Amino acid sequence: MLPYTDPPADRIGVLAPGTGIPIGQNVPDVHARDLDSKDVSLSSLYSKGPILLAFYRGGWCPYCSSENHALATAFPEYQKRGVMPVTVSVDKPDAAAKTKATYAIPFPVLSDSDATMIEAFHVVNKVGDQTLAKMKGFGVDLESHSGKTHHEIAIPSLFLIDRTGVVRWAHSDPDIKVRPSTAQILAAIDAAKLASK
Repeated sequence: MLPYTDPPADRIGVLAPGTGIPIGQNVPDVHARDLDSKDVSLSSLYSKGPILLAFYRGGWCPYCSSENHALATAFPEYQKRGVMPVTVSVDKPDAAAKTKATYAIPFPVLSDSDATMIEAFHVVNKVGDQTLAKMKGFGVDLESHSGKTHHEIAIPSLFLIDRTGVVRWAHSDPDIKVRPSTAQILAAIDAAKLASK
């Protein structure tokens, strides 16, 4: 797992220009698939209680694996606050299942292989031909991971969504190393004063 340090406070809870759904806005009721390839609507998740929606690039990304591991490790802290982490990438369900199998992940892992969810949340990173070739050189074939030819992956981002579907906190940064730490995320959840019931 690659460590990433606590980014400076002025880079936390900030949406990169042109990305994300701002605080106070409702999220679209988009759909993805779970690891059993069953359709899951976003509203079916947040209607049960607040969720922390985490978009990640894919199971092949070591920074994303570190972030998913941190979410899994801190799961009891999220539970105490009544918040369910939910992670999303364009990986196909079988590729996403491999991520989950690497270590125990006690929360939903969703496949957005059509990129409809990342597009709806405005967190699309369209991978250009040069970067695509470089990734293939490192053994990362986006098409085999997503099963699609769109070459879109998520900009790493987090959205705290209350049970009415409103964004209460958000973070996105195209720099893959700038990710809020567990302590920073929990502080943001505490500050949002969510009602989980």
